[in-house]
Amino acid sequence: SLFDSPEERYLKARQSVQRFTVTQLGKCCSDTEDNLPRYVVHSYNFFLFPSTLGVTDVEFTLSASSIQFLSHYGFDYNKFLKDGIPYMNEAQEKILSQQLLRGSWKVSSALDRDVLKKAIDEVTCWIAAAEEEETMILQDLSGYQMFEVQLVLRQALQNVWTQPLGDKKVMVKKVSPQHRQLLENSPYDCCQKELILLSARGFTNVFQTLVEAKKPLVGHNMLMDLMHLHDKFYKPLPESYEEFKRNIHNLFPVLIDTKTVTKSIWKKCPFPRVSNLLEVYAVLCSSNLNPKDPTCPVIALASDCSRYAEKKSPHEAGYDAFLCGSVLLKSAHLLLSRSTDDAVEADPSFSQYLTVLAEYLNKVNFIRGGVSSINFSGEDAPCQHPPLLVVHVRGWPGLNERQIYQEFKALCRFDVRRLSKNQFILLSNKFKHVKCVLRDYKHHPHLRVSVYRHWRHSPCVNCLLQVSGIVALWSLLAFVLGGAPCCSF
Repeated sequence: SLFDSPEERYLKARQSVQRFTVTQLGKCCSDTEDNLPRYVVHSYNFFLFPSTLGVTDVEFTLSASSIQFLSHYGFDYNKFLKDGIPYMNEAQEKILSQQLLRGSWKVSSALDRDVLKKAIDEVTCWIAAAEEEETMILQDLSGYQMFEVQLVLRQALQNVWTQPLGDKKVMVKKVSPQHRQLLENSPYDCCQKELILLSARGFTNVFQTLVEAKKPLVGHNMLMDLMHLHDKFYKPLPESYEEFKRNIHNLFPVLIDTKTVTKSIWKKCPFPRVSNLLEVYAVLCSSNLNPKDPTCPVIALASDCSRYAEKKSPHEAGYDAFLCGSVLLKSAHLLLSRSTDDAVEADPSFSQYLTVLAEYLNKVNFIRGGVSSINFSGEDAPCQHPPLLVVHVRGWPGLNERQIYQEFKALCRFDVRRLSKNQFILLSNKFKHVKCVLRDYKHHPHLRVSVYRHWRHSPCVNCLLQVSGIVALWSLLAFVLGGAPCCSF
């Protein structure tokens, strides 16, 4: 809703982020080559799936429309479900760490419990007749099953030792108690708590590396992305909007939202008003907007990431990350060339691009809301919407917000809120819509439209004025009656 303040929108989006999971994450990084205006791009695509080791079984939502959308663009659900890289936030990691320390962790997956039961049955049947130092092999173990089988067997049987062999296999050896104690204190034990946590963190390790690098983080319309990064890989989202902003700024001191940048280019350059990332990229690459310029940075995919050079893959996370980085470089170069009357030097550096982008740093686009962007390094800019309109209904009883919306929908788009029984507020993000409605509804028989004035239309102000009027009237009456001369006889 256009009426949303950043705080209100954050609380709405927080509920969504807590319900849904991240299925795929794209990362794109680049290096300049041989001091030339050429960026060699390495683009990566990660399928993710919540960690199931020890932590409470994570429940998440998939919407039908999202599944349909991703299927249309070739999303591999088998990779997501079977081979998705695990991840966890700090709260989940703390719980798992405590469980491992106490030996009280639980297997949450029903599939893993079946695999464990089968493995335990095989080992208990074998160990009764086995000699010391004799071994057996457990096969067809995948993912966390490799850890879980070893932890369960070691906890249940004091005369066995386990060791992974790779290729979904675990070796089980019968040992003496003394030998078992030596092996437990070995620095090479693959089931050390730190190694298990490292594996369970999965993609969170990559996230922590990005945080430590303190490089600029670039996204397109990235508010929801930032919320998911915070919730899935750092900490559960706080209730406080300001705390969320502080946390993100500490994690990523430099944010660049290419949606914010390109919205500005619409005003400064002859830039078509396209919306989605692929369209923005196509416009910036077009010869009409960007005539052949020898100083323009050349963006090339690395040889081991060439798939995207041969085929477009819109809405695949790795490809979208490549588009986003390309849009950033091309937008920055366009702004740099417009910011000076002189020719751009032959080899503009990335620091020069950051300088020309300075006014957009840490300003994340805010879709259809009370502000145009969220400032992660300071106060949010004040609202710059067109004036509110108030609709007074006469002789048309029972109208609701939906019906008011439908009434104006044919003419232009407004968000609607009820003000009182027979009054509604309209809010648009276009000044021309406000002028159009004021003009076309000037003589409407049932709807009187005017510019909203707080002192005149606010129910609180009206109530205060009425109470003040009543108090003033009684005060005047008391003064008149109390001040009348007394007659004496």
